[in-house]
Amino acid sequence: MGNPLNFSQALHFCVLFSILFIALSGFSHSVEKRNILRTEERAEKRDSTLIEKSDDLQMEETSAFQSASTQCVKAGDNEPLALQMDGDVVIGGFFPLHYLASELQHSYQSKPQVTPCSGFDHRAFRWMMTMAFAVEEINNKSSLLPGVKLGYRILDSCDNVHSSLQALFSLVTFSESAAGGKQMLGMKNTINLTGEEAQTLLTTRDDETPSCLSGSPIPAVIGLASSSPTRAVAQVLGSFNIPLVSYFATCTCLNDKHVYPSFLRTVPSDLFQVAGLVQLVTFLGWQWVGTIGTTDDYSQYGIQEFSSHFRHSGGCVAFHLTIPKSPTAAEIQDMADMLQISTADVVVVFAAEGQLLDLFLELSRRNVTGIQWVASEAWVTAGLLTFPDFHGLLEGTLGFSFPGVNIPGLKEFLLNVRPSPEPGMEFINMFWEEQFGCQLQFNLLNLDHRFNLDSQNTSVVTKKKESSERINADPKPVCTGSEDLSLTSSSYTDVSRVRISYNVYKAVFAIAHALHNLLNCDSAGINEGMCDKNTEFTAGQLLDHLKKGNFTNQFQERVYFDTNGEPVPLYDIINWQKDSKGKIRFVKVGGYDGSAPLGQQLKINGSIIVWTGGQSQVPVSRCSAPCRPGSRQARRPGKPPCCFDCLPCADGEISNQTGSTECTKCPESYWSDKDKVKCVAGVEEFLSFSETMGIVLVLLTLLGVVLTAIITVIFHRFRTTPIVKANNSEISFLLLLSLKLCFLCSLVFIGQPSVWTCMLRQAAFGISFVICLSCLLVKTVVVLLAFRANMPSSGGLKLFGPTQQRTMIICTTTPQICLCVGWLLGAPPFPIKNPTYQASYGKIVLECKEPWPLGFYLLLSYIGLLAFVCLLLAFLGRKLPDTFNEAKLITFSMLIFWAVWICFIPAYVSSPGKFSVAVEIFAILASSFGLLLCIFVPKCYIILLHPERNIRKGMTGKYR
Repeated sequence: MGNPLNFSQALHFCVLFSILFIALSGFSHSVEKRNILRTEERAEKRDSTLIEKSDDLQMEETSAFQSASTQCVKAGDNEPLALQMDGDVVIGGFFPLHYLASELQHSYQSKPQVTPCSGFDHRAFRWMMTMAFAVEEINNKSSLLPGVKLGYRILDSCDNVHSSLQALFSLVTFSESAAGGKQMLGMKNTINLTGEEAQTLLTTRDDETPSCLSGSPIPAVIGLASSSPTRAVAQVLGSFNIPLVSYFATCTCLNDKHVYPSFLRTVPSDLFQVAGLVQLVTFLGWQWVGTIGTTDDYSQYGIQEFSSHFRHSGGCVAFHLTIPKSPTAAEIQDMADMLQISTADVVVVFAAEGQLLDLFLELSRRNVTGIQWVASEAWVTAGLLTFPDFHGLLEGTLGFSFPGVNIPGLKEFLLNVRPSPEPGMEFINMFWEEQFGCQLQFNLLNLDHRFNLDSQNTSVVTKKKESSERINADPKPVCTGSEDLSLTSSSYTDVSRVRISYNVYKAVFAIAHALHNLLNCDSAGINEGMCDKNTEFTAGQLLDHLKKGNFTNQFQERVYFDTNGEPVPLYDIINWQKDSKGKIRFVKVGGYDGSAPLGQQLKINGSIIVWTGGQSQVPVSRCSAPCRPGSRQARRPGKPPCCFDCLPCADGEISNQTGSTECTKCPESYWSDKDKVKCVAGVEEFLSFSETMGIVLVLLTLLGVVLTAIITVIFHRFRTTPIVKANNSEISFLLLLSLKLCFLCSLVFIGQPSVWTCMLRQAAFGISFVICLSCLLVKTVVVLLAFRANMPSSGGLKLFGPTQQRTMIICTTTPQICLCVGWLLGAPPFPIKNPTYQASYGKIVLECKEPWPLGFYLLLSYIGLLAFVCLLLAFLGRKLPDTFNEAKLITFSMLIFWAVWICFIPAYVSSPGKFSVAVEIFAILASSFGLLLCIFVPKCYIILLHPERNIRKGMTGKYR
């Protein structure tokens, strides 16, 4: 069972040169994003030095291959530390046991050493031990892979691209025989055994030829935690269809199956987490947030997707901070300053806990509080940040995490771990010293390896001496190895609701189920109930079975991968709360199901959430306070949409909701109230008979009618007198009748407009005044003819007798009548509700709409024409005898008429609403009174007060 030797050799060479190529080109690009200036300098050095290194290695590999096809030469002498156990099938694993990787420093004068890392992560160590536990549990199951023993080889990725690639090279070149004659076959679960028991399980094969790839290479790998190292490893393994199952890499960039064809994961893509975080933030009313990320792919893709989705939902990103790979103290202080001065009180963070440590330490030192942190799944359950120093800063943190479970037997397995001086136990020894803050006596010699001393130039005595000096410089108690882990409290021992560990657990079981199907473990026949150990398979075949895998685990969760290698997107919403002992606990306050219908994905219990600083009220984060009802938002130029000013709605518009972006115009006949929050029925306004102005105009109208009637009676009583007969009494009575109609037509303008009043008012006005002016025109012509003739009985006056006078009146009136009839038939005025003046004084004016304004102007123009002719003829007769000068009276009345109507035009145009109607009525009354008083009052004065002058001689000016 296994892969052919020629595939192993080809894999070795291809991986070697793939790693060199990626280190040279592909992944230097991600480093360039972090620091452009430093990268340009490094790129020049790396290009020249790695080419030389590649040539040397190629020459060594070619020589080795020609001399012995089973031998290979490694670039360095030091093997990375590994936790391993032999088995029929060995699966690989990568875990970030350390979160700080050293800068690469190659002298290119000696073979490179394995670069040590720092910052031990207890939580990542639990993930690693969970893989060991899952393998042991599978080996103890008779229903899964019966007759096949699983093994593992687990290495530290240091959460770094270069460290991960170094570990990958060590993993894929791993064999059961040692290159130097000694190679541990496996621990055989020595993690639960004492040192002496573990020693008995160590064997060597001195008779075997050293080999890079002999027997079965690693058919599948579990890892990694961060997205950038995962991309590097996945691209290499994808070339050979070796499955890589990640438990924590969530970057959406890994969805590209053309670049990462063999990548799968038991953790949902950030695409779902981003959608959930956006829903969470908007649900809580936070529209003004800051973001913090790092230079790795996980952060950059996550922040980019979050910012895009958040802006699309109406939110605004106040600022974005990028934490460099190795931030300086000045950079940390600048970021802390930005957080302190920003008005955004909610900050969304996509980063790992180790990358945030320096910034949070600085903020804690400054005693910064009041920031509501929204965490991605990378650090929302990180125990490293739950120390008391961070409580004031991070209490109330809210974020997404993967569903947690309680894995039976895991806690006991973790508590049974014991340190050992035997090879392969280095990770456990590191953990033990970190957990108890001590030094293992038997591990003192191994300190030299951990501090990366040159084994070729340093003797054992020197190493002992330097180790002792380190111990004296930093004295720590000595560990006995028998300390009780159950009495400690850390993220390693807290397994009440494991999440990432559960993802590791599912990844191991997914591979086991794929192997179970691949090895025909359920087939009937000779080996019924056992797996066919003689089956040869390739990594690609295992990958196919992984993609098709579908099983339900002991937690009743269905485990499978979709076409993108993704699991079901399920999340818990975690809240950081203090318990009664003052310790931070991760409390589930809701959940998110990315596969549920929109609107049913987010479920949250806000009543049990503790917000930043232990508050019970939801924090507020906004650039500008929401605009109150009655106002609208006005965006500030050059600022994000969330930064705005509030402007009151215009008259006739309302906004009845808080935060309105636009005001709504009220419907026709409605108007906004004083607060601009609702539309009320507009107050209808027209010139009514009951208001003061209407009463005054009615009284003036009645006065004019009464005076006209009195004058008519007087003229009728003295119709035989010379002064009445002088200008054809018939025309005088017709003039008085037309004046009475002029007075009365003003009443049609008062009151609520209707269809009939709108049609009648302008026609009555126009025809009445034309009749009046026609009569005056005839009287003016008669006077001129009478007093211009040499003799009163001249022929000119006879030619313009009563018949001609009537004809002239009819001829001058007919055009106006035709104009009014055509106007009323073609485009008659009609009543409307005019909201134009609502903005001025909030009232709707009921008025008559004239669809053909030209008709009104033609009507006025014709009246003006007749008035002008009358004025001109009367002016010609201004030198008539002084005793009774009819022409002068007509001239004076025409001057009044013209003055009134000239003033009427600007006053009518500028008067709003009912006042324009009042102006027109006033013009009608004023001009009517002018004609009545100027023409008839002097005659009534002579008739009533000076009858002696009412004789024929008085008419010719001969009376003195």
